[in-house]
Amino acid sequence: MNAEVFKKVFIPYHAKLYGIAYKYLENQADAEDIVQETYIKLWQKRDGLESLLNPESFAVTLLKNNCLDFLKKARPALSRIYEMNIPVADSSSVQLENRDKLEHIQVIMNRLPLQQKQIIQMKIWDNLPDAEIIRRTGLKEGNIKVIVSRARKTIKELYQNWEKNERG
Repeated sequence: MNAEVFKKVFIPYHAKLYGIAYKYLENQADAEDIVQETYIKLWQKRDGLESLLNPESFAVTLLKNNCLDFLKKARPALSRIYEMNIPVADSSSVQLENRDKLEHIQVIMNRLPLQQKQIIQMKIWDNLPDAEIIRRTGLKEGNIKVIVSRARKTIKELYQNWEKNERG
């Protein structure tokens, strides 16, 4: 695929790719960087792209993977969400739906205030006892319980809103 064909095929998706990246990363500069990185990867694979039936879908999938890789690198402790055991489903569509849900939970986690994010991670994913969280943070047990409760409430509300919007 030469440069002219590449431009005609992939440049029209720029606004869509940016919108998706911004939704994942919630940061203009990071979204622009990931879109740029996606175009670089597409260009590097240009010789194998001519036979694609749906180049837009390929570009979007590549972009989403780049966003997820970025989030994992930027927030390695939160990437443990991907290590959760998802029950084997009867169909790949259910597995994809479960992965989308987990990805959205990570997006929600990234929206939490830093202290809530850190404590919920220690409490839920790292499974640390309260005594260890108290030692690491210097907070009192009552404060930790309040922060965990607020974080759970926020996650639940944002997730329910997202599910409601997904269903239409």
